[in-house]
Amino acid sequence: MSSDRVKSFIRSYLNAKPSISVERAVIFTASHKNTEGESVIIRRAKAFNEVCKSIPVTIFDNELIVGSIGEFRRTGIICPEYAWKWVDEEMDSFESRNQDPYSIDDQAKQVLRRDIFPYWQGKSLEETFLSRINEETAKILIDTGIIDNDSKWRSAVGEITADYQDVLFKKGFGGLKNEALKNLQDLEPITAEALEKIDFYRSAVLVCDGIIILARRYAEKAAQLAQQETNIIRKQELLEVAKVCGKVPEYPPENFYEAIQSVWFTQLGSILSENSLALNLGRFDQYMYPYLANDLKNGTITGEKAQELIECLWIKLSEWVWAISSNTAKFFAGYNSFQNLTVGGRTRDGRDATNELSHMCLKATENVRTHQPGLSVRIHPDAPEEFLLAVCKLISAGTGFPAVHNDRIGSDMLLAAGLAPEDARDWSNCGCVVPHFRKVGEWTAAVNINLAAALEYALNSGKSRITGKEMGLKEKPGSPVTGYEEVKTAFYKQLANLIKHSVIGTVTAQQVHAEMVPRPYLSMLVDGCLEKGRDLSKGGARYNVGPVLTGIGVADAANSLAVIKKLVFEDKKYTLEELNAALDANWEGYEELRRAALACPKYGNDDDYVDAIAVELTDFYHQEVRSYRDYFGSPFNSAFMGISNYIPAGSVIGATPDGRKTKTPLTEGVSPHAGTDLTSPTAAMRSAAKINHDVHSGGTLLNVKFAPEFLRSERNLKNLASLIRAYFALGAFHVQFNVISTEILRKAQAHPEEYRDLLVRVAGYSTQFINLSREAQEAIIARTTYETI
Repeated sequence: MSSDRVKSFIRSYLNAKPSISVERAVIFTASHKNTEGESVIIRRAKAFNEVCKSIPVTIFDNELIVGSIGEFRRTGIICPEYAWKWVDEEMDSFESRNQDPYSIDDQAKQVLRRDIFPYWQGKSLEETFLSRINEETAKILIDTGIIDNDSKWRSAVGEITADYQDVLFKKGFGGLKNEALKNLQDLEPITAEALEKIDFYRSAVLVCDGIIILARRYAEKAAQLAQQETNIIRKQELLEVAKVCGKVPEYPPENFYEAIQSVWFTQLGSILSENSLALNLGRFDQYMYPYLANDLKNGTITGEKAQELIECLWIKLSEWVWAISSNTAKFFAGYNSFQNLTVGGRTRDGRDATNELSHMCLKATENVRTHQPGLSVRIHPDAPEEFLLAVCKLISAGTGFPAVHNDRIGSDMLLAAGLAPEDARDWSNCGCVVPHFRKVGEWTAAVNINLAAALEYALNSGKSRITGKEMGLKEKPGSPVTGYEEVKTAFYKQLANLIKHSVIGTVTAQQVHAEMVPRPYLSMLVDGCLEKGRDLSKGGARYNVGPVLTGIGVADAANSLAVIKKLVFEDKKYTLEELNAALDANWEGYEELRRAALACPKYGNDDDYVDAIAVELTDFYHQEVRSYRDYFGSPFNSAFMGISNYIPAGSVIGATPDGRKTKTPLTEGVSPHAGTDLTSPTAAMRSAAKINHDVHSGGTLLNVKFAPEFLRSERNLKNLASLIRAYFALGAFHVQFNVISTEILRKAQAHPEEYRDLLVRVAGYSTQFINLSREAQEAIIARTTYETI
């Protein structure tokens, strides 16, 4: 169980309403008004420095790990340099919106509309992107649910893994600053390259100074509170906080406490710099374990105290609220910021990496039951059985954590992306389920592509069944259609067109980011940038890996093609015209045809008839995506992962040949469509494993749902462990589990105030069930619940 201190933090976290702070926006804007004419990267660095100097310093009662992005317990911030229009349009309805509502007071609204937005008008990333994107692409890219990348032009990118092992814990920000100053001494402003490097190194000094100043301000605040404190125990705690914050992150940490506070300050700086998702903590049990082991050996910390510090960090990670538009919230539902933390796996030389801290992280997640960090585990053939059983025990607790990954396939994915073998073995998870490495610069979630839309357009002359608008290529299979291959070819042509426009949207966004929103602070966290003298947004990382294009609705597309193949061309029971008429009518009046469609083979039941279509489809998708190169010349990467994207993607698609009705959700990742995997979890996993996971280096995702009763015995936990090992032996990459009853979920819908800590696995992440829209809740309830293997 957690300490009383952590229990009180959990209560505060659960009871706090996500609220918008404007402090960062005010300071950031004021700085920009004073730096007109200077280079963009210097202006961004100076603004970050001013934020660190001026943002209110808040230490909540009894905190051991300190640092807040705003004045509220759960704070979201506005970054007008990326986008302000959506805030202006939506903030009057922030509190009443369907998904991820925020509290914002009238004074804050007035400040934004009077002092902030007028300055940024015509200067934001959003406005620039929208002015550059071509009309044909915009028609299917901008807030359509067909192809969606608005998180790349309405907000910052994020999607980095801070390099604690080789950079931050070895040098500290003080060391990074000195390195930048040294590099500046060797440069003269006599070439274009030198001018750009000079600006980069000057910006590096500014951001390093900024985070050091912020930490010192917390040290001063803790010392002041200690002087006023009458409780002797709390006074000593505050003095220790002051001592720790006076040292890190300027200097490398020397003990476990300092290392954890350094991690949080690094994270805090990342949030204040660009408020982006997927600011990952990497292989926490690897870079933190030497400090824990040394402190335990020296007797300077107890296991209980170390556990409390870990759980304090979990709370801090959960307090940050990613403030996003209502459209983005549909795709990233549940206030999730995707701060992924990975444990287990192998070392760089291939040995088992599991240690005591790996287990402590599992325990922290079970104890605090917060939605952050996103806990992932790596399992390899020689992973200790004790560790895998501990993973299964956490799964049985019903939190939706952890996500379980095949260690070797993750390495294979990064080898395919071009990493060296030892670096590929050293991977961690990024955001959702993307294998990543701390020296990589990559957009791991560039665009969501609606696969069901491609089939709709193939059958409907490029038109949306819902709106009638032309969204795809103005063609369909010849009339009369003589065979299934014609339909399949038409589908692939429409899909290739969606991929092409996704590439156009991504490359345009990359260009705008490189010009307008350099990332001087995050460039300090990723190896390569300081050495090259080049910002992360311009390819400064050691490795530059191409953006990830995520396909949505694999099962829906495969099932629908199987229906067409069987009912229309093999059994010849219906014509394509009859099927199209049924889809136009949303199956009304075509009940017999729908029953026949529902009875056709469905992906997720280990049936090669339809599974082979899924494999061919995903292979085509990968090959088409990889045929393009991004702004830096790197090939794009494919993925079939999932956030909550499958719900808005389904809401813009009419009825599909597999029997699905109009506007209902699609399916996430490589999971079966909800309720169609009727055989067994083993069959569902065998279907998913047939896909060639190792080439989809953006990640693949499988959701499985078990009844709680199934995992209550030790024997069934061992059965689950064996199931995971068997699934990975087939070459699959990822699996995650919801272990919860429909009865509990219905009770949570009826009495949300009684289920504030109820976590569920949405797709590549877990969040509080009551923080999901009714539609998202129903999508989770609809998934097949297995009671046995």
